[in-house]
Amino acid sequence: MLVWIFRVIFWLILVAFMLASVSSTEIARESAERPANFIGVVLTGFAMGVFVFLVEALTPRRKLSALAGVFFGLLVGLLVSGALAPIVDMINESYAIQLVPETVAAIKWIMGICVCYLTISIVMRTRDDVRFVIPYVEFAKQTKGARPLVLDTSAIVDGRISDLCESRLFDAPVIVPRFVLNELQLIADSADKLKRNRGRRGLDVLKKMQTSPTIDVEIDDTNVPDIEEAKGVDQKLLVFTKAYNGRLATTDYNLTKVAQVRAVDVVNINDLANSLKVVALPGEAMQVRIVKPGEEADQGIGYLDDGTMIVVEGARNKIGRDITLSVTSSLQTSAGKMIFGRFESFATSQANNRSHRRPARRPAGTGA
Repeated sequence: MLVWIFRVIFWLILVAFMLASVSSTEIARESAERPANFIGVVLTGFAMGVFVFLVEALTPRRKLSALAGVFFGLLVGLLVSGALAPIVDMINESYAIQLVPETVAAIKWIMGICVCYLTISIVMRTRDDVRFVIPYVEFAKQTKGARPLVLDTSAIVDGRISDLCESRLFDAPVIVPRFVLNELQLIADSADKLKRNRGRRGLDVLKKMQTSPTIDVEIDDTNVPDIEEAKGVDQKLLVFTKAYNGRLATTDYNLTKVAQVRAVDVVNINDLANSLKVVALPGEAMQVRIVKPGEEADQGIGYLDDGTMIVVEGARNKIGRDITLSVTSSLQTSAGKMIFGRFESFATSQANNRSHRRPARRPAGTGA
């Protein structure tokens, strides 16, 4: 929208300057005898206006630069216009067109307006490449305040992001792009019951966040050409987050890795949850119930209340029983956390329960 406003202003300025030029006393008087003055102003104005407009319209679209890009383009345009001005005098003298000085000045002004418009448009649309052409010149987006948190579908369906925002851990506005909301609606309308439940849960979580007085949620409907050209929701999310200088919140392990490769700030909810878990130190004693056998021989698997998987050596034949283990090591990744330990003994509480259930022996020699 801003580009079209800029185009309209350009044509209004160009047409107004041409009308003012041909209406001046000197050009109007000379045009009556030599129409070349009138034709030169009008033809040059419209020809150059159409030329630079077509060049600007056919230039590949880029993101809108900061205001500094406009001033830089204007400076370059003035320098180029000053360099091209003597060419107009040379053409007038070489071909004996006999244009009056006022007409030559008007043509130079029209050429300056068109060149400035073209250079500003090029800088606005290719600001990311300016640094490679002119070192130490870069138009970076300056963001004041907290950077927005962009949610993807997996983070919304997971639901923990709502509690994290409620706790004021993320003191930043939350943005949900329109294409993410559309994907969430498609999941909620799926024929698969599991997917349908996940989609409805995501919509409920989003509604809860919108009604919360402590969370600032915005559904963004902005149509950026670079985002529309990206294929897939994940690619659109990366472009959207980078364009808005935000942070991407997700639980998708692969999307996290791709975002890191493309230099996009990402907050993995699983990483955050794992960092808040209690650290298990080697040698520490823990109690867990063995629920299934492990992959390796003589291994048993148990789980803590937060879902952390415990792999215990020597506990394969103790399924369904509470044991005490000694922690040997732990492994923490974006996919989750695992604790490795070694069987020490059965849990004390279970041993006490068995002793309570054991019938008491009657001392020998006592009567019935």
